[in-house]
Amino acid sequence: MDITALSASLSISSASFGAQVGTALLSKVLDTVEENGDALMQMMAAAATGLGQVIDIQA
Repeated sequence: MDITALSASLSISSASFGAQVGTALLSKVLDTVEENGDALMQMMAAAATGLGQVIDIQA
């Protein structure tokens, strides 16, 4: 068997696998960022409920 061809084939296969892993990792990171963004939006909406609008200054 031609060792050069085998080496090239393994190199391409390894690069393809690395690209697939990288793509899957980026997809997971994107999902996490979207979840964090949604949580931040919920916290901001909860903070704007009117609490703290009125101050009682009589003691």
